[in-house]
Amino acid sequence: MTKKKPLEGITILELGNLVAAPFAGKILSEFGAEVIKVEEPAKGDPLRNWRVMHNDMSVWWYVQSRNKKSITVNMREPEGQAIIKQLAEKVDVVLENFKPGTLERWGLGLEDLKKVNPSIIMTRVSGYGQTGPYKEKPGFGSVAEAIGGLRYLTGYPELPPVRVGIAIGDLVAGLYAVIGTLLALRAREQDPEKEGQLVDVALYESVFSLLEGILPEYDLTGVVRERTGSTLPGIAPSNTYECADEKHVVIGGNGDKIFQRLMTAAGHKDIAHDPLYSTNQGRADNAEFIDGTIESWTKQHTLKDVQRMLDDASVPVGPIYGIKEIVEDEHYKARGMLQEITLPDGTKTLVPGIVPKLSETPGEIKWSGPSLGEHNQEIYTEFMNFSFEEFKELKDKGVI
Repeated sequence: MTKKKPLEGITILELGNLVAAPFAGKILSEFGAEVIKVEEPAKGDPLRNWRVMHNDMSVWWYVQSRNKKSITVNMREPEGQAIIKQLAEKVDVVLENFKPGTLERWGLGLEDLKKVNPSIIMTRVSGYGQTGPYKEKPGFGSVAEAIGGLRYLTGYPELPPVRVGIAIGDLVAGLYAVIGTLLALRAREQDPEKEGQLVDVALYESVFSLLEGILPEYDLTGVVRERTGSTLPGIAPSNTYECADEKHVVIGGNGDKIFQRLMTAAGHKDIAHDPLYSTNQGRADNAEFIDGTIESWTKQHTLKDVQRMLDDASVPVGPIYGIKEIVEDEHYKARGMLQEITLPDGTKTLVPGIVPKLSETPGEIKWSGPSLGEHNQEIYTEFMNFSFEEFKELKDKGVI
């Protein structure tokens, strides 16, 4: 007997564009939620035209919007706003990432929607949150990475800060939006009144939450953690090392026993069992010497040989993969992380698999990102019970 997906029966109205909120919608849809994505009638989500294109459609779109149903609504028009309210009556969650105040100006804020559905959960992703002196400032993930403290730490100390090569601020906020939505759904389930609530996710706070112990380090000792390139401050050895074939390997030898196995494999039993290096603090105080010793060894061997020797010694080790190496890797394939889908024109392509993996009710890719308004007729005539005449009139007027 096939078990139901964890979120089967949950309907989500996605009003967001671009990255953060739609990334959350993607994850929720993979585990059974029906996600109805609202787009502007003329152009749709700008992500449709971002980065690498295939047949006039962003290939990122096919990943970000899989499993979703696309409808079009002009939310700036009163008739469009009325449609959103009618939809809100029938869904569990509204997921959005407009600038705070925008939906309120359209009569579609949380208090407006609660009047038609007191059980509604509204998950809102914004640059600075729904409160505070910065709330009305426009916010992008790149700025959130800066003000959230991540950019300050990224790169080498002698160079200006750099960005991570993906939209990490948006993606982390999207993960928090998923977590918050699930928590709110659970709280509503336990509430006899079945009351909904606000889930307020700020991009800068999502980034800031990743900063480990940096805040108390500063507050208690005045220490400001700085950029350190490829090293991990206060943790040793954990670095990137060059090999004989000019390739680089990442080695994590910062556990006491792991360090002993690493140095033994590298031919330095004396260092492995030296009391000076038996604790992390001792190794951190001498990180430059230890890193130099390790690299003098890795430079004598190819990347493949370094991996083999450290795998045999049970030391965490790995190459630095680009996408070519990922596609060729047997473990990615075995774990289902390279999924093949068919695009609307019949072209087959690989997309990332689903995370996390559930043993009994796993996530699923049902279809790739939809065309603009692909599900208009289904949602308006079947889900909302509009007559065909009403549907055609809205379409002719440009409301949908």
